[in-house]
Amino acid sequence: MSFQQGLSGLQGASKHLEVVGNNVANASTVGFKQGQVQFADAYANSMNRSGNSAVGIGTTVANVSQAFTQGNIATTNNALDVAINGDGFFRMTPSLSDQSARYGRNGQFQLNKDGYLINPSMNGAYLTGYPAGATGGDPVPLKIDTATLPATPTSRVSSKINLDSRKSVPTVTPFAPTNPNSYNNATGATVYDSLGNPYSLQTYYVKTPPSGSPPGTTWSVYGTLDGKLISAAPPATGPQLLGTLRFDASGTLTASTGMSLDLSSMVKGGASFPTPIALSYTGSTQTGSAFANLAQSQDGAPPGTLSSFSIGKDGSLVGSYSNQQTRVLGQIVLVNFANPNGLQPVGNNLYQASAAAGSPLVGTPTSATFGSLQGRAVEQSNVDLTAELVNMIVAQRIYQANSQSIKVQDTVLQSLISLR
Repeated sequence: MSFQQGLSGLQGASKHLEVVGNNVANASTVGFKQGQVQFADAYANSMNRSGNSAVGIGTTVANVSQAFTQGNIATTNNALDVAINGDGFFRMTPSLSDQSARYGRNGQFQLNKDGYLINPSMNGAYLTGYPAGATGGDPVPLKIDTATLPATPTSRVSSKINLDSRKSVPTVTPFAPTNPNSYNNATGATVYDSLGNPYSLQTYYVKTPPSGSPPGTTWSVYGTLDGKLISAAPPATGPQLLGTLRFDASGTLTASTGMSLDLSSMVKGGASFPTPIALSYTGSTQTGSAFANLAQSQDGAPPGTLSSFSIGKDGSLVGSYSNQQTRVLGQIVLVNFANPNGLQPVGNNLYQASAAAGSPLVGTPTSATFGSLQGRAVEQSNVDLTAELVNMIVAQRIYQANSQSIKVQDTVLQSLISLR
């Protein structure tokens, strides 16, 4: 008599129940991948290769694998939460001193007191990637630079305007910003010096009589800074002509002369404009319709403090500053393996590489075969509770059936012993 088959069945069903129970327990664990038990039948080797009708000696657990299928993506309110949509794992290290790589799909990240991105649910593991300005190399723990963004002095003001060709030449000369009869139209822009001090730059447009062959229309451009007239450099007096705009008969801008603005004598104490400000009017027109300021931009900005983060699809960590500027602070990398099922679980929803998994392939999200990232979101567990409850019932029935097999074996053995 042999109890081996029934005993192995009990052990297999027990292991199956353990895996199902672990799946159910982690149904709410972010990034968890459900386990699956793989069984194999067992046979005893025959001596001298005799016999061709050996009876199996039961079952054995061949492997407990992870099902690395995509979990549902759920949105969150944490700006540093991130979900992987597609292939790949986050690369993490246990600490700054221990740089051995760990891998996982849980994207619930936070900033620690030193500015590093860590995952508290993964025992404080450090997220790795490329620091700001780097485009490759070995990934390092990502640290967010919370320093103030320095001021950027204005070096260029771009305007796209439409000047009304029906306007008459002003009757009052010379130009005076306080006299609206000395100019036709005006636009304004805020510019910044080297310390981030703002200035109100007003530009005025004065139509001049048609001239040239073929005839065209020229407009003179003057300006004020914080209400003060931008004057001609001594020994000249009066308003400084910043430049001229010339349009042909079809209203197309054909020439833009001058347009370089030196404000070094008008800045506030301790500041400067390192270079003259270039005024650009590319795309401007002159038509028989009302004056319009179609587009305007300038490249300066005051100092800014970091106010929020966002994570792009490509893993870019983008900081938004109080001065409306943005800056890339680093980039998250992903890692993939030829055989993810070969990864070795080490707890805290983390894995480590093994020979069976293959060499880790490091890359940026959305490149090659790597998935994309979704900020303010996490990947939920891929456990199907309905299927697991059914699996639990099946494992229970198998356990009961194997128990019955042992009971029958015991009854037969008892009957044999009772023979006289």
